[in-house]
Amino acid sequence: MTIANFRAVVMTLFPEMFPGPLGFSLAGKALADGKWSLETVDIRDFARDKHRTVDDTPFGGGAGMVMRPDVIDAAIDASWPHGPDGQRLGRLVYLTPRGRVLDQDMARALAVEPAVTVLCGRYEGVDQRVLDAWAPTEISLGDFVLSGGEAAAITLLDAVVRLLPGVVGKTESLEEESFERGLLEYPLYTRPAEWQGRQVPEVLLSGHHAKVANWRHEQSEEITRRRRPDLWARYVAAQNKEQEG
Repeated sequence: MTIANFRAVVMTLFPEMFPGPLGFSLAGKALADGKWSLETVDIRDFARDKHRTVDDTPFGGGAGMVMRPDVIDAAIDASWPHGPDGQRLGRLVYLTPRGRVLDQDMARALAVEPAVTVLCGRYEGVDQRVLDAWAPTEISLGDFVLSGGEAAAITLLDAVVRLLPGVVGKTESLEEESFERGLLEYPLYTRPAEWQGRQVPEVLLSGHHAKVANWRHEQSEEITRRRRPDLWARYVAAQNKEQEG
């Protein structure tokens, strides 16, 4: 049996949600081929009472429930794998709206780790003390709230797994995607060359590779400038720094 190069462990109250979309397409084929492995851990298995209670009311009052530190601590301790040297393997991640927003740089950083162990929160979140004790990398998908971390975990792992060696057939496909060069991707076209009176740009039919590459780069710059001024500002700053260096 092939030993997977990348190991994902997900702690959740709903293990049946996995692999979900991760069992299909590129991620699913890579999972079946042993390029990565996925293990789910049911947090309720670490509850300390017959009712398998994992949450309690918040100190100080307020709506909702908070996931107990003793339960989460036991789950992390049992689930975060060790390497051959006895040290914890890879990164521990907690998905929370308070975290750093997931971007391509973070996905690349996680993809070179040997493993990622993901904690999916529920209710109002996790007791701060257990977060202070384990110091996970806190990651958010954006400025919105989900019902739990499971959907975010699936998105995170999809972004990471597709960067693993051998998952995407052509490395050029990864290099030309949005965010890889700090820009959004250029417009894409395929057959037929004319559709409902709309033509494919002539330059893409020219067979002139240098002109095509230049057109695509210009389109990426223009789309990024119009749609994502924040990305555009970072791109321009990086270009200026490179020229100065």
